[in-house]
Amino acid sequence: MSAEASEQIEGEEEKRRKRQGWAPWKRILVATLVLLLSVGVAYQQRPQLRWFAQQSPLLRGIGIGVGRGDGSTSSSCGCQGLNEFQGVVEDCCCDYATVDSLNKEFLHGILQKLVKTPFFRYFKVRLWCDCPFWPDDGMCRLRDCSVCECPENEFPATLKGLASDHLTCQEGKPQGVVDRTLDAQAFQGWTESDNPWTYDDETENGDITYVNLLLNPEKYTGYTGVSAQQIWEAVYNQNCFKDGERDTCAERRVFYRLISGLHTSISAHIAGDYLLDETTAKWGKNYGIMHDRVLMHPERVQNLYFTFLFVLRAVTKAEAYLSQAEYSTGNGAEDQETQELVRRLVNCQRLRTACPIPFDEAQMWRGSDGAELKQQLQNHFRNISALMDCVGCEKCRLWGKLQILGLGTALKILFSVEGQDSSAHKLDLQRNEVIALVNLLSRLSESLELVHEMAHVAKHSNSLLTRVSSGGLGLPNESKSKWFLQEEDESVRSLHSLFDGM
Repeated sequence: MSAEASEQIEGEEEKRRKRQGWAPWKRILVATLVLLLSVGVAYQQRPQLRWFAQQSPLLRGIGIGVGRGDGSTSSSCGCQGLNEFQGVVEDCCCDYATVDSLNKEFLHGILQKLVKTPFFRYFKVRLWCDCPFWPDDGMCRLRDCSVCECPENEFPATLKGLASDHLTCQEGKPQGVVDRTLDAQAFQGWTESDNPWTYDDETENGDITYVNLLLNPEKYTGYTGVSAQQIWEAVYNQNCFKDGERDTCAERRVFYRLISGLHTSISAHIAGDYLLDETTAKWGKNYGIMHDRVLMHPERVQNLYFTFLFVLRAVTKAEAYLSQAEYSTGNGAEDQETQELVRRLVNCQRLRTACPIPFDEAQMWRGSDGAELKQQLQNHFRNISALMDCVGCEKCRLWGKLQILGLGTALKILFSVEGQDSSAHKLDLQRNEVIALVNLLSRLSESLELVHEMAHVAKHSNSLLTRVSSGGLGLPNESKSKWFLQEEDESVRSLHSLFDGM
């Protein structure tokens, strides 16, 4: 073999060795591109992955997940801010750590029990009223917008108290039976006095229905678009003050923070019970919604704490009234349990010691224009309560009316009764007001738990993504993968499957 031929063969061998040496890196590069493209596609198709895409340095580096879905960009620092809340909640008399401890160890559990009792799970409401401000389209995307009411033929005329267990609603669930005899029986002994803070059309009997709140939970309904935006724009632009929480007037600032805190709570419940896949009717937690609407806005989380403490103060201030009220539904054993739960809630010694006055209402209306300002805020809040008749989704309207009534009841208690002892001055509450007040406090308590739970999972998932991206392709080992797969939420499992496909 000639020297020239030998050199040619050696040259070909060298090229082949180089190609073989590059082959593993090519595979890694291709796998990396597939991963990034998969995450990009999943991000577009599954909004619950948005938070993870926004948190990963690797994905942010190539521009995946930096948007909020409305064309804007956002920072992810709000999630870390949740753990940075220290000291006393602004405008309140209780610190964040104490609120978290009391809610987790006592309040959340007892409130969950209370709202499931016969007295607190039925709400009297007029669902179909004309919007006093603009024509309502009455449109909603999902069947979940509707409220389940039970047919008249399922309700025996001779029924006394609550319905028996064998009766079922059109959903096929026994807890869905709506007790239409409550108006004539359990409502006796309760006042029907007006609330100066709310637009109250529930005292009239026409077109009133009784809704089982357990069968109609607050969650995602698909109510979006112009109609939903119009409601919140009317709430903030027409009935709140432009300076919001930066307002130097304490009364106006408190008013804005109450609305913002309630709005945050509603967003948390939408994110906590979201339709992840409409084709398979799969529900779960949507971390993208929670991040965009709550976690990336520390001030909204702070306002959620504030609203919770404000409503809690109203409940504790009405201790004498609520402890002596008659929670009668015709079922002696369950009614007694309800009474005991209410007394445990309002007479909690631990709450009195740790946070005796969650909010000091005595500091309000002290200025020379106090009476005029109070009347102005009452008119604003009445407008907001009337706006609930403009909500185009039936289930959204139900929970909007209930929670606005609950907040109006808290305002009524705190600013209609002087001093610490509500028994010193006449306090009259409608049965519906008490139901709304306790259910609102329960919703706010649940929102605090949801925010912490979902932020905790998101934080651990972010840590995993950081480990994946910081070391090139330092993928988690088998034990880490098993741990990651054990996370309960669909969005976490979806992200895990992307890595597992490599």
